[in-house]
Amino acid sequence: MSARIAAVQMSSGADVAANLRAAQQGLEQARAQGAAVAVLPENFAFMGEHEHDKLGVAESEGRGPVQDFLAATARRLGLWIVAGTMPLKTADPQRVAAACLVYSAAGQRVARYDKMHLFDVDVPGGGHYRESATIEPGPLAYVVVDTPAGRVGLSVCYDLRFPELFRGLAAQGAEVLAVPSAFTERTGEAHWEPLLRARAIENQCYVVAPGQVGAHPGGRRTWGHSLILDPWGRLLAQREAGEGVIVAPLPREPLLQLRKSFPVLTHRRIQ
Repeated sequence: MSARIAAVQMSSGADVAANLRAAQQGLEQARAQGAAVAVLPENFAFMGEHEHDKLGVAESEGRGPVQDFLAATARRLGLWIVAGTMPLKTADPQRVAAACLVYSAAGQRVARYDKMHLFDVDVPGGGHYRESATIEPGPLAYVVVDTPAGRVGLSVCYDLRFPELFRGLAAQGAEVLAVPSAFTERTGEAHWEPLLRARAIENQCYVVAPGQVGAHPGGRRTWGHSLILDPWGRLLAQREAGEGVIVAPLPREPLLQLRKSFPVLTHRRIQ
């Protein structure tokens, strides 16, 4: 049997408690549809009006209402949760880590990846962003974790534009690439699906990419279009607009057969 994985699409705002209620609803729907693993989008717990607002809700490592919620929900539902992202405190009081945390079905935290590439961009016709002003970039590391849906490599949103990260995850044995995101509406319309398909095809991995969608405090608009792709780049499931959940099975045998018959990963010469 193939394990099923879910992507939860959300429209988070500045009310942490309301966001957690929405996340809980999505996770419960995922479990009801047979998912063994569910992936939440970037900023699932908080999207404030101003970038510095996240400093006020940042939690210390290992404790706080958001982390307690994730552990308790994973344990109650018997569901693995890839929770990307939430603000965790750093040594710099003016910046947080954008941390993607993974919880097992027993409610234990088993992995952490901090967003490595920060969105310091002036989007043509789409706003100005300086994530580095309030976010501390994560360490240069490949984080891969064994789950019931396979070996999952962790990334976040803007990381998608740096293919070397994903090639490194594949080299570390990733079979599934998790890309929790809050893509802007402007860049999402142009680049979201082509980039995700490329990462799936070139690394021969499943891709699970839940997104934020719609309007958020401060006037930000996100693209949504959460999707799940197979290693050939084919669409298995997608939710374009509105909050909701998509679920798909991730059979391992077709992935292994593809890598055997089309061994692109073994042909790499540039290291």
